[in-house]
Amino acid sequence: MDFNGLSVDQAPPIWAPLRFFLTAPLFGVLAGILMLFGDANVLSSRFSLESIAITHALTIGFLSFIIFGALTQMLPVLAGVKIAKVNLVSLVSYLFLLFGTLFMIFGLLFEASVLMFAASGLLGGGFLILMLSMLVAFKSVINFTPSIRAMITSLIFALFIALMGIHLLASYASGNFLQSHLLFANIHSVWAVFGFAGILIIGVAFHILPMFYVAPKFKKFCKQRVVWIISAGLLLWLFLNLFFESYAAVAKIWVALFFWAFATTVYIKLNQRRRKVSDITIWYWRSGAVFMTLGAFSWVLNDFFDSEYIVVVSVMIGGGFIISIMSGMLYKIVPFLVWFHLNAKGYMSIPTMNEMISKKLSIAQFILFIVSLVGFIISFFVPELLALFALTFILSMLILEYNIAVAVSVYLKTIKTKPDFDMSAFAMKVES
Repeated sequence: MDFNGLSVDQAPPIWAPLRFFLTAPLFGVLAGILMLFGDANVLSSRFSLESIAITHALTIGFLSFIIFGALTQMLPVLAGVKIAKVNLVSLVSYLFLLFGTLFMIFGLLFEASVLMFAASGLLGGGFLILMLSMLVAFKSVINFTPSIRAMITSLIFALFIALMGIHLLASYASGNFLQSHLLFANIHSVWAVFGFAGILIIGVAFHILPMFYVAPKFKKFCKQRVVWIISAGLLLWLFLNLFFESYAAVAKIWVALFFWAFATTVYIKLNQRRRKVSDITIWYWRSGAVFMTLGAFSWVLNDFFDSEYIVVVSVMIGGGFIISIMSGMLYKIVPFLVWFHLNAKGYMSIPTMNEMISKKLSIAQFILFIVSLVGFIISFFVPELLALFALTFILSMLILEYNIAVAVSVYLKTIKTKPDFDMSAFAMKVES
């Protein structure tokens, strides 16, 4: 593993990111339960309240918790920037997002305006606290690497989609919908997938793939240009949707081609990695690359079917690409955090990162997850099968939660014992 370029002395307290990571799979379980007891025919429509609730259990509850937990850790370490009062920011935003997401899900399911209004305020507050704290922290950056520029770009997209999300949720709460509601919803979802999560994954891959997998570095053009090209494509897509809707497919092809190119590059670089030992995270990155390839082209082709298959496209890109990679990164980040923080405190007799999580259980979780994704696509055409694949998804999320909890338990058990070395003289600098 290559730690070159990491500011490890800037690491935040371990619980700042861990509280997000431990909660994320539980929202995956909740989404699975809602699918299990939901009406498959109703869930086939992206605009049904049940579909919106499940979608946001996964996008906010699962993905955003992992993303912002990871950013809390990566910004100080990867970018060398300090988030002011990181522990307080992390705790307050976590509570806001936790209750805000729950209020949103159940507010939509039971059409409870009070819960939806409360969710709008809590989610808005939670996201703004996190995103503004992070964007302000970037002011101290001296060396703007491609990864840092991608993070800033993704957070700017996130800021816009959060504001749009507050407006959309408030519309459901009040029952007052503007004529532009569907357009807002479409912009909100596309920018969330490609502008926020997609660009962030690309930027992080520039650093993570060479660091964790000793894969070849990305070429200069990819690191310097691709994020800007995709961002320009998303802005063009917005402009065309507003003024020349019949030509919007041009921008979709633009964005899809560059995400396909990124997915292909990731697959090739993983095959060229110098450290040939395979693990579950490699499988997740590869499956993510395959699903993004299929999803990107399906997203474009779906226009020729009046967006009839948008739910299938969402499963491919949202589940197959984004959730796959985020799940895989949990298996890397959490053991790394445990090992790093224990090592910094003077503990040497601890399991290695690869020993903290059962390989058999992680493989079982991966297989169940992939079966679920394929099953969800099949269930769109055969709704009677949805309950079966909802069960496999629930089980995969429960195993993921268990695997992460086991790694965290290593930290909790070890921290109660005496360190092998007294590291007080070399105390790690952390933000309180």
